[in-house]
Amino acid sequence: MTQYILSIDQGTTSSRAILFTLDGNLHASSQQEFPQHYPASGWVEHDPEDIWRTVQETCDEVMQKGCKDSDEVIAVGITNQRETTVLWDRATGEPVYPAIVWQDRRTANWCESLKTQSLEPSVNNKTGLLIDPYFSATKIHWILENVPGARQRAERGELAFGTIDTFLLWRLTAGRVHRTDATNASRTMLFNIHKQEWDHELLELFGIPECLLPEVMDSAADFGQIVGHGRLDGASVMGMAGDQQAALFGQTCFESGMAKSTYGTGCFLMLNTGDQALTSEHRLLTTVAYRLNGKPAYALEGSIFIAGAAIQWLRDGLQLIRDACETEPLAEGTPVDHGVYLVPAFTGLGAPYWDPNARGAIFGLTRDTGIKEIVTAGLQSVCYQTKDLQKAMEKDGLRPITLRVDGGMVANNWVLQFLADILGARVDRPALVETTALGAAYLAGLQAGVFKSLDDLSSMWRCDRSFEPLMTKTQRDKLYEGWITAIRKL
Repeated sequence: MTQYILSIDQGTTSSRAILFTLDGNLHASSQQEFPQHYPASGWVEHDPEDIWRTVQETCDEVMQKGCKDSDEVIAVGITNQRETTVLWDRATGEPVYPAIVWQDRRTANWCESLKTQSLEPSVNNKTGLLIDPYFSATKIHWILENVPGARQRAERGELAFGTIDTFLLWRLTAGRVHRTDATNASRTMLFNIHKQEWDHELLELFGIPECLLPEVMDSAADFGQIVGHGRLDGASVMGMAGDQQAALFGQTCFESGMAKSTYGTGCFLMLNTGDQALTSEHRLLTTVAYRLNGKPAYALEGSIFIAGAAIQWLRDGLQLIRDACETEPLAEGTPVDHGVYLVPAFTGLGAPYWDPNARGAIFGLTRDTGIKEIVTAGLQSVCYQTKDLQKAMEKDGLRPITLRVDGGMVANNWVLQFLADILGARVDRPALVETTALGAAYLAGLQAGVFKSLDDLSSMWRCDRSFEPLMTKTQRDKLYEGWITAIRKL
């Protein structure tokens, strides 16, 4: 009997289910987009039922495509959009409010007030994070304060909190399991990454009852058995990680100094720092890369809120293109020094600026500016933001020289060549770009005993194409200087 590992990859704009063979190849996949909701300026929400429905339907479809029997699924891994926050009723499983998405900025003013009280150094020392609306803690607080009766119900133990991984696990196990893994816990701003436990002082600071919180597990662990979901009934969830950490794992960046950058809705550059939780002096984040056998590996991370979402905006908002695949030929016919800079600060700026109040802008428009220049500027904005992160890591003494990339945007060869040019570094695209889902599969496979070691996984990584920098340093510096000028004008 052929056996597979199923990955549930629940992202910001879509849910996917992917069956992997035991040698790490993609066997079958299914994907569905779901609606985004913007009830006010800077607010971003999802309907948790949309998330749950699309996960169910993609799992059903991929099982019908690729599996004859549930016994063929040896393990299930879950990877998810991080920080997105759901509170639900423990008795009914019904959410008490829409999911507040990681991009949401509604708690920006409260975050600023906390920073004026000089609380950020203490929070950073414990969590590796900066006080920002990005993380789950202030989102939980907002729900408790603004949904009638929520705080009282939470304090009575009637409600549960989870990031999306936890919410899905709860639903998949029919409400029997309330767990998360250390990578997702490390993004809540409530988890002490050094002690590997929920922090009582932070819970008090943010006004959050501990009974809301899930149990924190290793990233490869026996999370629970799926109950009553068709062909998946009886399968076990054995791997779990936030999407960026899962991508790091799928790229097999297991050694200190190895780096990956994922280009999805946002962009996330993560550098493995081994067993050392290094503190950035340039506003990068320290986070748990993965935890195996009780031992955490750490990473420095730079988070960009808008990457692929900028191209989605060009398509759906401005309707300059009908499909993202049109961007590559448009860029190929446009000089790189066309003079237009698009700063996609639609929901603020992430690392290294951390400005929740910044908003998007286009600079350098002239009478000659057309669709191709604006579209090219949108692609370049992703690369310039990656350069911002590289500069910050360089100042911390940890400049990545080679970058493994993944995510939807890396199918665009023009983007990767410009990225290599603007970074002045080699960019490697793997043969299998579904590294986020693959990372969840690897974690589940480790727990199931399919893979024996990290060395086994490293030997499975294959490069599809490397992009070497061709641009002169003079031209690179001039283009980047224009980007920095645009940022300063916001």
